[in-house]
Amino acid sequence: MRQGQCTLPADDAGRILDRLAGLEQVIPAEAVRQALQATGRTNQRRCKLTHEVVCWVVLALGLLTDLSIRQVFKHARRLRVGEETPNRSSLCVARQRLGIAPLRHLFERIVRPLARPETPGSFYRGLRLMGIDGVVFDVPDSDANAAAFSRPSAGSRGDGAFPQVRKLSLVELGTHVEVAFVVRPITQGEQGMVGALLRHLDAEMLLLWDRGFFSYGLWQEVTARGVKILARVTGRLILEPIRNLADGSYLARIYRTPDDRRKDRGGIVVRVIRYMLDDPQRVGHGDVHTLITNLFDEDLYPSKELIILYHERWEQELVFDEQKTHQDPRRPTKPAHLRSETPAGVIQEIYAVSLGHFVIRSLMFEAAGSAGLDPDRLSFLGCFQILKCRLPECNSSTPRRFEEWYRGLLWEMQQERTNDEVRRNRINPRVVKQKMKRFKKKRPEHRRLPPLKKPFAETVVMLR
Repeated sequence: MRQGQCTLPADDAGRILDRLAGLEQVIPAEAVRQALQATGRTNQRRCKLTHEVVCWVVLALGLLTDLSIRQVFKHARRLRVGEETPNRSSLCVARQRLGIAPLRHLFERIVRPLARPETPGSFYRGLRLMGIDGVVFDVPDSDANAAAFSRPSAGSRGDGAFPQVRKLSLVELGTHVEVAFVVRPITQGEQGMVGALLRHLDAEMLLLWDRGFFSYGLWQEVTARGVKILARVTGRLILEPIRNLADGSYLARIYRTPDDRRKDRGGIVVRVIRYMLDDPQRVGHGDVHTLITNLFDEDLYPSKELIILYHERWEQELVFDEQKTHQDPRRPTKPAHLRSETPAGVIQEIYAVSLGHFVIRSLMFEAAGSAGLDPDRLSFLGCFQILKCRLPECNSSTPRRFEEWYRGLLWEMQQERTNDEVRRNRINPRVVKQKMKRFKKKRPEHRRLPPLKKPFAETVVMLR
């Protein structure tokens, strides 16, 4: 038996967690081994929870988010009568030993844009549609998480109930694939995080971003890479026309500082598209909306097309909804978005959830493509539930049986379609149903209370 081998009996193909074999269609076992080797996670002795076994357990955590880590292990391995399941503490310690690096390495090697030129809704005139946006996750209320990530400020009402992390993601809009992301404490702004994602952009992409991201320096840095941009900007940005175009748009210059504008120094030419909405039912009715772009040809890229195209940016919001609402939702046993009590565990878990999301989206992409469908026509929640249901049934004893399982999985996913042929014509006002609660806010003095010294019965005082 080779050094570092798992002491648990394996199946005929050498798998310890044999009920996860179906994941190898997207995450090959060899890629996991290479990630462990590249990051120095090699076992020097035989043990039950080797790094390879634990890595697969963590990957399964990103899909089986409603199960505790011990139940995830049980779900991932077929029943062997008389075999004891590792306890929770052993699995948690093994997660800590594994660390973040193998998951990060695996994510960078496995995750990639999926869309092909013929994929519906993924390209605009040969440019791959990409989006950048951020999302916030609540993490468990531990001292370590609070120190590493901080709590959001609620002004005069004190700090927020949970520490939070901010994740900024680069997404392929047509397939909902989260190509790259960066995680920072909640105190870090989104604009300052964009630089970490720029290496994933290329000249064949059209990047869509919201108005909170604009800066002269960022525009200069992204366009220097040859990337095309369609961005919304605030109405406070001064965009004086220097030439009007036939489709109603015009050319203007952006500057780094007001002094540069006065002296006409270092200006960058952009194309400006300004418009309003005349439907009183629409959010933003009566407001002036401003887009800027470096797509200058008004014949090849008409303003009306770009205005409609900009709304593809909302596909990224659906990615965050898929991850936070459907894949890893809150529940009574998990009041925060994530489960990990340590900062390293939080980052590791975010990678696991993102890799799990890529597995689901990759299978959906193949299912939609084999049926000639737009990936948007398939229900994420329906396909996710099918994967969890059918994954334990995967028979990998022979290549033929594995192929039969895989084709059956894709066929079943093809049936999980949304009700709309195209995106529904709908709006979502920016309002919340319940802003304040009648209970007092949890404050620092309510945390880490000292243990009780008397049982309840001894505290009772009878009155006449």
